[in-house]
Amino acid sequence: MPPLCHDDERSALLQFKESRISGDFYAWKFDCRPTMASWKPEEGKVDCCSWDGVHCNKNTGHVIKLDLSHSCLFGSINSSSSLFKLVHLEWLNLALNDFNSSETPPEIINLSRLSYLNLSGTSLSGQIPSEILKLSNLVSLDLSLNDVPGGRLELQKPSFVNLVEKLGNLKTLDLGDVSIQSTIPHNIANLSSSTIISLRNCELQGRISSSLGNLSKLLHLDLSLNELQGELPVSVGNLRSLEELDLSANFLSTSIANLKGLQVLNLQNNSLQGHIPSCLGNLPNLESLDLSNNKFSGQIPQQLVELTFLEFFNVSDNHLTGLIPPGKQFATFDNTSFDSNSGLCGRPLSKGCESDVAPANEDHTKGSEESLFSGTSDWKIILIGYAGGLVAGLVVGFNFSTGIIGWILEKLGTQQKATRRRRRRRN
Repeated sequence: MPPLCHDDERSALLQFKESRISGDFYAWKFDCRPTMASWKPEEGKVDCCSWDGVHCNKNTGHVIKLDLSHSCLFGSINSSSSLFKLVHLEWLNLALNDFNSSETPPEIINLSRLSYLNLSGTSLSGQIPSEILKLSNLVSLDLSLNDVPGGRLELQKPSFVNLVEKLGNLKTLDLGDVSIQSTIPHNIANLSSSTIISLRNCELQGRISSSLGNLSKLLHLDLSLNELQGELPVSVGNLRSLEELDLSANFLSTSIANLKGLQVLNLQNNSLQGHIPSCLGNLPNLESLDLSNNKFSGQIPQQLVELTFLEFFNVSDNHLTGLIPPGKQFATFDNTSFDSNSGLCGRPLSKGCESDVAPANEDHTKGSEESLFSGTSDWKIILIGYAGGLVAGLVVGFNFSTGIIGWILEKLGTQQKATRRRRRRRN
């Protein structure tokens, strides 16, 4: 029979429960689940290992995992919190709760065994304590979505460099919406085990270090909504495993090479001009392609029909003309994929074309076949960040008590569904 949980750890959990404002009202208002409602030792449930969200080591009885994500927790968290007495914790998820603009307590260093820490969407603010760098066992760190009216999490440049230096075991790093105001450091190559890195809306500046190309295991990279400038390093063509890439809303000029594994490419809101390069059709694994809200002109290349895994396609709000390529995946897209292109015709639009025969692909410009990926011509993607303020403003403008939880969940749910679809297809 497995051992019961330890008295001191049960007591620490109950103290943490009493310090939170929770209840049925919050569950109704925010559609959250009051996980701690099951923590009732007076009803005979004295073994905290049986409580919702609590997981114990089967041999020692110590609490090693605590999952309280989206659990209707409200109220400040500080250094005296009994949570930091759970020194055997290896896994802690407090995402999508409201800690009322509290600063991250430095006592988090007490949880030195943590390998997983998720504090995303918890309304934390102030400086991220340098003590977090001492959590050397961390494999996954998520501090994203803490950009709300109560304040914003901040990570000073020296701490950012040190984080990359000290937490070299990280496989997942999500600092989305954390204010960093730094360049991407050259030592980012230390994150050689990482498969997911998101530095979305971090106020990053300057050029991208060529050492980014050393992250050969990277599957997902999000650098959108920053102030990055200059050429994307040629070394990024080395990221052969990359499946999702978001560079939208920056000031980059880039030629992307050899990224045959890409599944998601987002270049919306960037004032891109000229024709859509037909060589996009050479990315056989693309499942999502967003070129909306740019200034593309000419026809949609017939070669894109060959993207047989494409599930999401959006070229709305451009200046495209001619017949929408018929057949294959293009037959599955609805009108919204092509909105606000007055010159487009053919299905699924109600506007017919004078001829239903797809024209031969135009020889738009010399070298156009190579322009986007090889970097051998003068045509380059110019990622202008004019839309960044709008997107960031929407996030900042949300009031936590009136809907940010629902918005976050919707975004997370969309990503999870896409991931599940990919896994099913591969299996």
